[in-house]
Amino acid sequence: MTYGQRRQLAQHLRAIPLERVLPLCGAQPDRHDRRKWHTPAGVLSVTGPKFMNWNLGSGGGGAIDLVIHLQRLDFKGALDWLAGHFPTVLPPQPPPNPPTGGLRLPTPVPGHLARVQDYLVGQRGLASHLLQPLIAAGTLYADARANAVFLLRDEHHHPVGAELRGTSGCAWRGLAPGSQKDRGFFSVPAEPLRLILLCESAIDALSCFALHPGHRCLSTAGARPDPPWLQGLLDQGGQIYCGFDADPTGDAMAGALIDLHPSVQRWRPSQHDWNDVLRARR
Repeated sequence: MTYGQRRQLAQHLRAIPLERVLPLCGAQPDRHDRRKWHTPAGVLSVTGPKFMNWNLGSGGGGAIDLVIHLQRLDFKGALDWLAGHFPTVLPPQPPPNPPTGGLRLPTPVPGHLARVQDYLVGQRGLASHLLQPLIAAGTLYADARANAVFLLRDEHHHPVGAELRGTSGCAWRGLAPGSQKDRGFFSVPAEPLRLILLCESAIDALSCFALHPGHRCLSTAGARPDPPWLQGLLDQGGQIYCGFDADPTGDAMAGALIDLHPSVQRWRPSQHDWNDVLRARR
């Protein structure tokens, strides 16, 4: 299931009336107050999609939060539980995404890899040991023009695009033809972590990870306020920071992103971007 499909599923399940969910969780309505429910976790007050547990001093909104609260499940477990109990409210599944036939990734040229590594280590200040796992996984390679190629991958780790960075004296950056950056991103590490930091480029993501190795650093391939895959990461919990560049564009896009997703926090680099921070510290 793609991020977009999971997001649509969550929207449908979250809107299920709480009064339909409560009895399935072992709750009993109060005889005298129709907004009060007695549950194994304590007494709940229910007002529309909102609920409050006065015994525990906690509450939430929507059917997903309610199942997490009463069944002690994580977000994915609550989705599966609701989907199993309310199959009739599930959204119709769209046809699978068409194959990315338009994507034209550059052909790897191993003979140019040393030049790419020299550029990233010597000019960008990145440690060689950070690059080796990416090279081994095919996520970073060199093309026929000795550009550094950073793959964008979807939730199934399939390539959906690539950031290209020139390694000659002339600064150059771009995307591989047919790249679909709305469907995936460059990530270091590839594995999920609860702390996520959004950066504007793959080199910034690598630089940020070198500075903050406890975070999963992602590239949005340019500052933008609402990449479609972001909601899927938000739904998984954890904290997401917006580390866009410290310039008017980065600040404006970070502000717009936080307006759309208030749980995201701004983490502004102390230099223009994260690679500048890294090189300043070395």
